[in-house]
Amino acid sequence: MVEPKRISVHHALGSGLVADVLLWKNWRGGVAVLGSATTLWYLFEQAGYNFLSFVANVILLLVVILFLWAKAANLLNRPLPPLPDLEISEETIARLADVLQIWINRALSVAHDIAIERNLFLCLQVVGVLWIISYIGSLFNFLTLIYICVLLSLSLPILYDKYQDQINEKMHVIHGIIHPQYQKIHSIVLSIIPKRPNKDKKVQ
Repeated sequence: MVEPKRISVHHALGSGLVADVLLWKNWRGGVAVLGSATTLWYLFEQAGYNFLSFVANVILLLVVILFLWAKAANLLNRPLPPLPDLEISEETIARLADVLQIWINRALSVAHDIAIERNLFLCLQVVGVLWIISYIGSLFNFLTLIYICVLLSLSLPILYDKYQDQINEKMHVIHGIIHPQYQKIHSIVLSIIPKRPNKDKKVQ
């Protein structure tokens, strides 16, 4: 059996700052993300702090600090607070619009296949995914779910990078068990779907 080729997890994650943080190559960034996520989760989930009050208090504190800093700088002839240019570039907006366009077009394509093409199997897949999301959402609240996702994103990539061969071997075995069952269910679903006559062909 041909051994699966190892992939570069760092390259798959974009080879940038995010990849360095998720793989703990930039350990300061990883610690900062983990510490911030844990602090926010504790404040909102355990301490019962209100999100809107927290944001308002943080902004209020920043405004007061900047105001006092600017006043002190004016009195002591010191430089003003080094604020960056608070602008979003057109390139950033264009990239974000391109990503949103791709995801929106995918969602519209799925909706078209379900509503117009009457793809029953795709409809069952969407229903199954939404049911799983609903079930997971009933177990955790939204903030806890985000915190769990942060913990997983900081642990799974580095574990996969370290034990990639063993994980690929197990996944190959699982795929060999699940795929025949998936094909069987797929064929059963297709067999109960009535075939529509081809209306595209018109007699000339």
